[in-house]
Amino acid sequence: MENVYLGAAYYPELWDNQEQEKDIARMKEMGLNAVRIGEFAWDRMEPREGEFHFGWLKDIVEKLYNSGISAILCTPSATPPRWLLTKYPETRMVTHELVHVDVSSRCHTCKTSPVMREKNRIIVTKLAETFAEMPGVLGWQIDNEIYPYNEGCFCEKCKAAFRVWLKEKFGTIDALNRAWGMARWSLTYASFEDVEPPYPGQWRHPSLRKAWRDFQYAQVKSYVDEQAGILHAHGCRNIGTNMMQHNSMSYYRINEKLDVVQYNHYEPASALADTAFGFDFVRCVKDKPFWVMETQAGWNGSEFAEGGYRPQGACYANAMLPFARGAEVNLFWLFRAHPNGHEMAHGALFSPAGREYRVSEEVRSAAEDLKKCKEFLCNSCIRSSIALHYSSTALNSFESAPLVKGFAYRKELIARYYGAFRHYNIDVIDTQHALDGYKVVLSPFLSCADENGLRERITQWVEAGGTWIAGPMTDIMDADVRRYTSAPFSFLEELAGVYVKYQKPIPNDVFRAQWKKDGDCRISMWYDAFEPKEGTESLAHYTSSEFAPYSVITERRVGKGRVILVGSVLSYGDILRLVGLPPVAEASENVVLTERTGKESGIIAVETGNREGFVRLDGQYTDLLTGISCTGLVRLAPYQVLVLRR
Repeated sequence: MENVYLGAAYYPELWDNQEQEKDIARMKEMGLNAVRIGEFAWDRMEPREGEFHFGWLKDIVEKLYNSGISAILCTPSATPPRWLLTKYPETRMVTHELVHVDVSSRCHTCKTSPVMREKNRIIVTKLAETFAEMPGVLGWQIDNEIYPYNEGCFCEKCKAAFRVWLKEKFGTIDALNRAWGMARWSLTYASFEDVEPPYPGQWRHPSLRKAWRDFQYAQVKSYVDEQAGILHAHGCRNIGTNMMQHNSMSYYRINEKLDVVQYNHYEPASALADTAFGFDFVRCVKDKPFWVMETQAGWNGSEFAEGGYRPQGACYANAMLPFARGAEVNLFWLFRAHPNGHEMAHGALFSPAGREYRVSEEVRSAAEDLKKCKEFLCNSCIRSSIALHYSSTALNSFESAPLVKGFAYRKELIARYYGAFRHYNIDVIDTQHALDGYKVVLSPFLSCADENGLRERITQWVEAGGTWIAGPMTDIMDADVRRYTSAPFSFLEELAGVYVKYQKPIPNDVFRAQWKKDGDCRISMWYDAFEPKEGTESLAHYTSSEFAPYSVITERRVGKGRVILVGSVLSYGDILRLVGLPPVAEASENVVLTERTGKESGIIAVETGNREGFVRLDGQYTDLLTGISCTGLVRLAPYQVLVLRR
C-alpha cells in the first residue's frame, strides 16, 4: 500500500461547471484526495441509443486530478436510462406478482436478460476505451450495491435459467427430490419444469428458498464478471464492486475475478465498535487492503432522515477506524446532499446550498491526522493468530431455517462472539479461506462445516498444532439445508471424540453449567449434551438435573493440536478462557485495539463508546497524531484515536 485515500461520493451530473469548481475547491480545502463518480449517470453518458457523451466526465476527472484528487469511476448498470428500459421492457425486473417494475428507482434490471447484458457490454466498453489510460483514475466500481433486490427477478427467462441451474447442480430430478426431502407433504417434482421459484407470501420450502437465492447470486456474479472482463481487457486496474455488510452473496465468490474488495456500511454510532467486524472480514477476502466505498457522514435518509444522531466525534472515529483495520480507501456518502429526488434527506459533508455540516470539520481533522500517520499505515499490516468463521452458506441456511426462533446469524455472531475480541487482532473468514498461520479458529453457528474442503483442511490443521473451537450449531446440516440422519453432525462427533446425547434449541434460564476445575460456566440459546469417549476430557458439565452429568464443553487431542467442542453459547470471559491467547494490550471495553507490524510497528486505539477509556501500554510509544510520548496507563477522550508507534 502506497497511500491512504479519504473522500466521498460525488454526482457532477447534478451541478453546473461553476458549482463543480466550488465543490472541488471545498474537497481540496478539506484534505480529501478521492471521489467516486458516474455510478448513476448512464443517461448523461448515453442520452440516446448509440450516442455517447463522455466529454463532461473527462472534464471533471481532469479537474479533480489537477487538484490532487483521484477519481474512482463507476459502471452505470444500476440505473439504465428510461429510453432503454422503455424500449426493451425485458430488461426490467419482474416482481413475484409477475409484474414488470416501474422505471422509478434503481437496481431494477433483470440480470438474466440478454438485451440488458448486451447494453451493459456496450456502455462498459465505451467507458473502458475512454478512461483506461487517463491520469487520475484510481480504480473502478462495477454497478452499485449489486444484489437480488425484492427476492430477485421472477421473469420467464430467470425461471428457465433457474431450472437449468438446478439441473446442472443435481443432474436428475430424483436427486433434487432426495436432497430436499420432497416426499414429505407429497411435494415431489416430476421434472425440473415443475420447479417454481419460492414466491413470497407462502410457506416456502427452506431448501427451495436457499437454492433460489444461490441462483440469483450466481446471476449477479456472472453480471459482475462480465463487466470486469471488459475493464481488464482494456487495462483498467483496481476493479471492484461495492457490497453491503452481509455475506449472503458470498464476498469470496463475487470477488474471485476482481482486484479489490469494496464495502459499504451504515451502522449507527452506537454500533461503531461492531463496524470493525466488517473490516476484519473484507480484509481477509483477498488478504489485502480493502476499500470502504460508502459510510454515512451524519445520518442516513431517503425522503426523510433516519439512522440516529451521531454524537460529536463519532464521524471522526468512523473515518479513522477502517484505516486502523486495513483499509486503503474510505469514502463518505455523500459529498454534497442532493437538492431533490429519492435521497434528498440523506446526510452529507455539505448541504445542497454548499454549506458545511458539523461533521465536515471532523472529516477535515481526519484528513489532517491521516497525513501524520500515512507512512505508519503504509509500512505496517495486521497479522492475526485468531480466526472466526463467518459463512455465506450458514447465513443463507439460517435465513431459510433459523432453528432457534428469532436467530439472526450475523447479528448473533457479532454480539455473542466477535465482541469478545475488541482488544485482539482477529481475522473473520469464510470456509474457503486458508488456515495457515492461525493458532486458534473459532467456528460457532457454522451450520455446514463440510464444504470447500474444510473438513479435510481443518483436520490437517489441527493435527499440525491448531486449536479448533467448534460449536454450538456447527456441522448440523448440509448446504441444501438438510439435517444429517446418520448422526447429529457430519464428522464433528467422531473428530471431537464424543457421543451427542441431546440437542435442545430452546433458549431458557433453567440450564446451568460449571467448569470442571472452578466456577460457573454461563450458557445460553442452544444446548448440546455430550458423553466424552476415551481420550476426550470434559472441560465443563451441566449442573441442571435434566442434563447432569453430561458435558457442555469437551477437549480432545488430535495430533499436535486439539478440538474443543462447545455445546452452548458462552460468555465473553469463557470464550477467551478457551482461546487462551493474550490481547494486544489491556484496555477498557469501549476501546478497540489493533496491533500493526512490519517495517513499522505499534498499536492503534480507537474509543468507540463516547466516553473516557484507557489503554495500558507495556513499553514506550509515540502518538503520531500529537507527538506525545506514551507509556503505562494512557487515557482516551470520547472518540479519540491514538496511533502509537513503538
